[in-house]
Amino acid sequence: MQLTKFTHSCVRFDDGYRTLVVDPGVFSEVAAALDGASAVLITHEHPDHVDLEQLRSAAQRDPRLAIWAPAPVAAALEDLGEQITTVTAGQAFDAAGFEVRTFGGQHALIHPTIPVIPNVGYLIGGTVYHPGDSLVVPPVPIDVLLAPMHAPWSKTAEVVDFVVSVRAPRVVGIHDALLTDTGLELVRNHVGRIGGEHGSELRSLKPAEAVDV
Repeated sequence: MQLTKFTHSCVRFDDGYRTLVVDPGVFSEVAAALDGASAVLITHEHPDHVDLEQLRSAAQRDPRLAIWAPAPVAAALEDLGEQITTVTAGQAFDAAGFEVRTFGGQHALIHPTIPVIPNVGYLIGGTVYHPGDSLVVPPVPIDVLLAPMHAPWSKTAEVVDFVVSVRAPRVVGIHDALLTDTGLELVRNHVGRIGGEHGSELRSLKPAEAVDV
């Protein structure tokens, strides 16, 4: 299948017959990502991972569009009826023909004064893992890891440790919209060099750039 990365944390999967989108957030090119989509997976409720209004509009235009999301997002979209399904960690299901397994369960800690919210990581097609805003290492082999390169809840050392711990042969950087070009290059250099020492090759994709996975 083909993976297309959009700005920040949104990715799209196409297998020639169906299209699956993960985390179409407000920093991303949501309309382009959702164009012709069959299914959508949302990791958590933060707006950089889900643009509720654009997602609702897309679902209203196409009643066949199915959405899976943690409880807070599902509650916000409950007017969509059977198009929205609540999902938690530890599940397996079929999303428009794509095999999906879920891991994690909660968002990474931002600060002790900020409540921790649900976050679900998705393994798609037994191949690609999208962790959302979490550095929980899934207890299964991963071929392609979508690694959050930068966030208010992480530091570069933690990103490096996550990549090293997962040991996916291929890594694609996501969650990078808050960095300048200079900062992103610095983080990529560290993650790419140290991850490479443990067998993980980092690939950086520009918005709307695609790769086969």
